[in-house]
Amino acid sequence: MTAAATARPRPLSERALPAVVALLAAPPALLVLKGAAANPVSFARNVVEGVSLGGVYALVALGYTMVYGVLGLINFAHSDVFMIGAYAAIYMASWLGVTANSGGSGGALVTLASFAFSMVTCAALGMTIERFAYRPVRNAPKLTPLVTAIGVSMLLQNLAMLGFTSTPRAFPPVVRSATVALGPVNVTNIKLLNLGAAVVLMVALTALVQRTRVGRAMRAISTNLDAARLMGVPTDRIIAVTFGLGSALAGAGGILFGLDQPKIDPLSGVQPGLKAFVAAVLGGIGNIPGAMLGGLLIGVVEQLASAYLSSSFAPAIVFSILVVVLLVRPQGLLGRVTREKV
Repeated sequence: MTAAATARPRPLSERALPAVVALLAAPPALLVLKGAAANPVSFARNVVEGVSLGGVYALVALGYTMVYGVLGLINFAHSDVFMIGAYAAIYMASWLGVTANSGGSGGALVTLASFAFSMVTCAALGMTIERFAYRPVRNAPKLTPLVTAIGVSMLLQNLAMLGFTSTPRAFPPVVRSATVALGPVNVTNIKLLNLGAAVVLMVALTALVQRTRVGRAMRAISTNLDAARLMGVPTDRIIAVTFGLGSALAGAGGILFGLDQPKIDPLSGVQPGLKAFVAAVLGGIGNIPGAMLGGLLIGVVEQLASAYLSSSFAPAIVFSILVVVLLVRPQGLLGRVTREKV
């Protein structure tokens, strides 16, 4: 008998799943299309704002996907590093004389200093977490690092509440807000700054991973940690650098998120972090281009859902995407199916 003849047919539930997903997605999609047809300019503005928001999610998703690609670990503390990055920018801007109540706005120096301080602070925090929390349990059963990640996340949230208090703080206007006309579409310069900064950082990360010795070492560890160690790759150092780079991107994302949000509090990283995790899964966890694509798609979906359905319903749609991806294509849009040898 041939392999085709002996192959087991797929269950009816698996074959019907795409049709069920399409049926459930049709009503909200039709509402979005109706709104786009009624006001194309508003639709275009929402798409631009969604891409801008998606750039922030993509930066945070890159941290998730880099750590997972190297260690196979979901770093749930990453969302709280994102929150620390926003607070670091607040303190740096305040030290330079720009506060939410100062009545002015910062210039290029304040903006660059805030970015640099936030990214360096988060990189140091990420490397510290890796050294003292994750490295000791690296060879433990997989459940142990997962529980450790959740514990580190809760520790950072509670330390932030003790240090910053639970009172929301207004993010300082390090950039003067203005309206920019893109043809018939009017958007704020903050949205364009978010998108531009995210693109620059993502391109820089891609170049680092693809064209430098550190990037080659990261890819070697991702392929086979033990083989990379035997070939002389300083695995501990490269893993620490991976955590540092991912956390630095989270710090930049924290600033961009703060510029677009009125308040920051110790739990500000929870929802964006979860959405960034969905973006990483959507694009293909462990796949850097996939994290970028997933972040942009999640940002657009959330913005369109908020504009044409309900702002309170938008998070449900985002997390529904996670369920659908896990059911239909668990390896993500750009991920590949891998088989483990036993």
